[in-house]
Amino acid sequence: MTPLDWIYYGNTLWSWLLALLIAIATMITLKISKGIIVRRLSDFAQKTATKLDDLVADLLGRTKLVFLLLLAVYIGSLALALPEVITRLISGVVVIALLFQAAIWGNGLISFFISRYLQHKMKEDVAGAATVNALGFISRLILWSVILLLVLDNLGVNITAMIAGLGVGGIAVALAVQNILGDLFASLSIMLDRPFEIGDFIIVGEHLGTVEHIGLKTTRLRSLSGEQIVFANNDLLNSRVRNYKRMFERRVVFSIGVIYQTPVEKLEAIPPMIREAVEAQEQTRFDRAHFKAYGDFALVFEVVYYVKNPDYNVYMDIQQAINLTLFRHFQEQGIEFAYPTQTLYLRGAAGDDRPQEHHEHA
Repeated sequence: MTPLDWIYYGNTLWSWLLALLIAIATMITLKISKGIIVRRLSDFAQKTATKLDDLVADLLGRTKLVFLLLLAVYIGSLALALPEVITRLISGVVVIALLFQAAIWGNGLISFFISRYLQHKMKEDVAGAATVNALGFISRLILWSVILLLVLDNLGVNITAMIAGLGVGGIAVALAVQNILGDLFASLSIMLDRPFEIGDFIIVGEHLGTVEHIGLKTTRLRSLSGEQIVFANNDLLNSRVRNYKRMFERRVVFSIGVIYQTPVEKLEAIPPMIREAVEAQEQTRFDRAHFKAYGDFALVFEVVYYVKNPDYNVYMDIQQAINLTLFRHFQEQGIEFAYPTQTLYLRGAAGDDRPQEHHEHA
């Protein structure tokens, strides 16, 4: 009997050497094949517009050396007659390694789609980018949770009882942190529904400002006076939000009053005069101008027009120009603006029943 025929743990020395050679050859083959395929795919991906070859090259590049080593050991072990316990152990380790490798590939797949979206949409859709990041986090959490459960199941753990226990414990935890969870789900709702985005100017109740940050628990605004306003997402979602960033055009309503002594001919000339002043401005659309009401001390005209630019400074510049134009026209036509006044009628001296007028200006 030669030394190669000696028996060790139920197999000849030759069988052990053969298994070792198979494992080493498999390892070298897998390692070299991985390097060649990844390199050629990377070179090919640079010449094509499609991103699928980039994805395949990235996923292959994420294949871990430990996984290849365990796979090679498993293939080499097939040449041996091992006890059933050892065979199950090796198979279980390889399956667990495969599950973790699958998790790594899945994580790479999620990262690929997130990075691809961010490259195209980050500048034009900031809130969409935040939504994708949040969904990516949730996807990774679900992926690794499933992998962990499968690993435990392969280790012989009764995951049914564990899931039931986690369900009961989850209810208790949810009751304890319901406010935090409320803000978390409100954040997801904000990111998915997108009532506002980072950079939008919004008004919430008596508070107003520009959205700076949409987090998992809070949303932060920068007010006009400079301070930061922090809202809990749940409170914000239950509030009425006015989003001025999404205003396509601004509707403007203002009134002017002239004195009661204004002749009717000049009253009739005021609406066309106002229309001319509005239409003389760029980025405006005139709607109407009417003699609206008899006020306490003025004849009131109401004006409605639209500014086609939602920017507040543009609106104020246009309104100022309209006011100056009307003031100039009224001076030229001898039309007086009204202001709060009182007219008192006083009875004269004894024997003089004629009323005397006395004007007081408020």
